[in-house]
Amino acid sequence: MDEKRRAEIKEYVRQRYGAIAAKDASACCGPTGPVEVTLLSPSAPTVSTPLGCGNPTAIAALRTGEVVLDLGSGPGLDCLLAARRGGPTGRVFGVDMTPEMLELAREGARRAGAANVEFRQGDIEALPVDDASVDVIISNCVINLAPDKDAVFREAFRALRPGGRLCVSDIVALEPLGDSLRSDLAQWSGCIAGALEREDYRRRLQAVGFVEVAFEQVGGAPGGCSGPVPIASMDIIARRPK
Repeated sequence: MDEKRRAEIKEYVRQRYGAIAAKDASACCGPTGPVEVTLLSPSAPTVSTPLGCGNPTAIAALRTGEVVLDLGSGPGLDCLLAARRGGPTGRVFGVDMTPEMLELAREGARRAGAANVEFRQGDIEALPVDDASVDVIISNCVINLAPDKDAVFREAFRALRPGGRLCVSDIVALEPLGDSLRSDLAQWSGCIAGALEREDYRRRLQAVGFVEVAFEQVGGAPGGCSGPVPIASMDIIARRPK
């Protein structure tokens, strides 16, 4: 894929998710209705989001005091869940390229009293974080949206400390997707056209240095997607060697 096409995909996705943040559109990825989770304490406000295809904070088995990075943090729900699991000594960073999503996320963190959460505008293909600075990377139905996944995996490996964990939920193709689907921008923003096949996903992770790569299918096509598309929601775990 050439640079012009990658830029076209990113801009389309940015506009699409900016509209979702402004409540002008619905997301293809995620459940059919919003998810509400009480954060930090029973008296804290709830945060609702229609986005995502899994629960990466659950598979990450986060421990108190860990530093967590969320790739494509959107409205910030997973970051707030991670902050709750990491406790007051933990730290959570969310990276997203959409200003409207960042505005929602920052407001949600303010309302939830999550002082240990920070949201940064940036591209997951060029993360605005230091080398070997985080313990765990999570992501929820976002890596499939990136046109250069090798860059995403290289950046994730760079950002993790030795022994760090990559724990993501993503859409994975169950068989090759046709060229017409791959070229459809609407299908890119709908979490379909950019999906990798499982063994290709594994190979790309291993190529940048990840080990112990494992997949678990957790669902079929994300809620809201229609048509006979051979994709599935999967939890994917890998580790940077010590």
